[in-house]
Amino acid sequence: MFGHDSRLRQWLGHWLPKRPVTQLDSPAVAQEGQGDVERVRSQYLESEQRFRALLESLPKVAVQGYDRDRRVIYWNEASTRLYGYSPAEAQGQLLEDLIIPDAMREGVIGAHQLWIHEGIEIPAAELELRHQSGEVVPVFSHHVMLNEHTDEPLMFCVDVDLSDQKRAHRDLEFATRFDRLTHLPNRETFEADLDEALDGCRRRGLGLALFYLDIDRFVDINDTLGYEQGDSLLIELARRLSGQLRATDLMSRVSSDEFVLAFPAVHREDDVMRVLHKVQEVFRQPFSLAGLQRRVTASLGVCLFPDNGSGARELIRNADVAKNQAKLEGRGGLQYFHQHLHDDLMRQHRLAESLERALDNDELFLHYQPQVSAASGRIENLEALLRWEPLPGQPVSPQEFIPVAERSGLIHRLGDWVMEEACRQRAQWRDAGLKLERIDINFSGRQMGRHDVFERLEAHLRRYRLGPREIGIELTENVLIEADTRILEGLSSLHHRGFRIAIDDFGTGYSSLSYLKQFPVTSLKIDRSFIRDAPGQPKDRAIMEAAVFIGHRLGLEVVAEGVETDEQLALVRDIHCDLVQGFYFYRPMSADAIERLLVGEVPSPGSLSH
Repeated sequence: MFGHDSRLRQWLGHWLPKRPVTQLDSPAVAQEGQGDVERVRSQYLESEQRFRALLESLPKVAVQGYDRDRRVIYWNEASTRLYGYSPAEAQGQLLEDLIIPDAMREGVIGAHQLWIHEGIEIPAAELELRHQSGEVVPVFSHHVMLNEHTDEPLMFCVDVDLSDQKRAHRDLEFATRFDRLTHLPNRETFEADLDEALDGCRRRGLGLALFYLDIDRFVDINDTLGYEQGDSLLIELARRLSGQLRATDLMSRVSSDEFVLAFPAVHREDDVMRVLHKVQEVFRQPFSLAGLQRRVTASLGVCLFPDNGSGARELIRNADVAKNQAKLEGRGGLQYFHQHLHDDLMRQHRLAESLERALDNDELFLHYQPQVSAASGRIENLEALLRWEPLPGQPVSPQEFIPVAERSGLIHRLGDWVMEEACRQRAQWRDAGLKLERIDINFSGRQMGRHDVFERLEAHLRRYRLGPREIGIELTENVLIEADTRILEGLSSLHHRGFRIAIDDFGTGYSSLSYLKQFPVTSLKIDRSFIRDAPGQPKDRAIMEAAVFIGHRLGLEVVAEGVETDEQLALVRDIHCDLVQGFYFYRPMSADAIERLLVGEVPSPGSLSH
């Protein structure tokens, strides 16, 4: 089998010590004695053995030798591992019968003949050859012809196994095009496939429906049950959704808990509703999580081609906008895309950018609205109200920019600014000797969600040497409903130290009266909607009377908001509200105006004698 090693050695001779031909063939060698000849011959045989060992020790380099008829004359161990044939099985067999696929057979024979007869070399190339089992073997094959111009040309093939590289390439290609967990196309692949589907819809004059699906409260599943259970839910959901798709439909997992689905040739309202029902049906059966059957919901955004966009990226974006609107409606929400949704989103985005600049450019300031005693008309407290006047531009209502600040995360910077400014102003009035109980600051739900919100408030109080009676906080009912243990403990700590904590807009939330027992509050502020309608609506009056009665029985201060008329004032006095806040007495005013009011330079616009 190794009879042609010397020729192969000539090809790879640079791997081994050169045989000292000139010395071995020189007459002078004979004169030096037989011992020197034997020594040189021994060195040569050792080099041949080293060469054989080298060929047999290359685990990934398969070397085969073929005679002029393409019959095997050499087959190393790596060739056995690569192609499955032992040296004995391969010896004397034709190349094309061993490892050449049928489709390549004639081409290989022809290329070998051209090299022998016309000297046209076979170029090195990546090939897919055949294993003894019939499986495909990817290799990089390099060919060398020895004795090329003799009657005994020999072709040696050096094949490098590319299986690992090909596998790694396939894995990389899969990772770049598909989701690892669900094996669905990723966003980039989905966009390309969707653009192709849209081209087909255009040619055929068809529409397309795109659904954007977001699992509700998926974070809670990960946090409470663990990421493995979250992954299990995603895999099962992908399986169920796939079962509802036609061959032409598309689906992708585009983020942690979000999927998009495209339905070509679906555009009419009844067709959309039919497909929508199929998607929603997936959630009617509970999911098995941590050994229990749990119901899961998802918010859905729907947009249509060509009505809501012409390209994949635009349609996905618009469906996402609709989905976000659906989430605001609560669990399991559904929203179709309308252009005004996108326009509102862009306006809010620009507003958030302007608001961030406002924080940097000192465009924000506080107004203060007095709370007066219902009995005496004396100013007791002030509520700090944030105002924004862009430069240049018209004032922006807090009802417009506060929700934008909460969605964009700017609420934390705003909250810090309000705490700082209110504390600074309270300290200034204290140092000036003005008679004032406290300034109340509003805290939003998102602001309370910050882990260090109470520590930041305490830091501002220490900086301006303010006590617990000089700064109060106002919260809405919904903030208390969603409060966790950390918030409850923080409020309790403030309450025990004497801070005033008010529930703002009382009566408009979804809390039960039990929250008044559970949470450490000191004041109730009856919402202005009850004040407005109570003089002519017995039910509103009854609700107000009940709120005042319950508040007083619990030892709470009761504030009537939005008092603007004589009738409203008479009502709140009649049901014994403690404090009054509203335009009847004072509108929100600048700090300078409040200061003039507190020193007696400006008389009260209202009168309790009415």
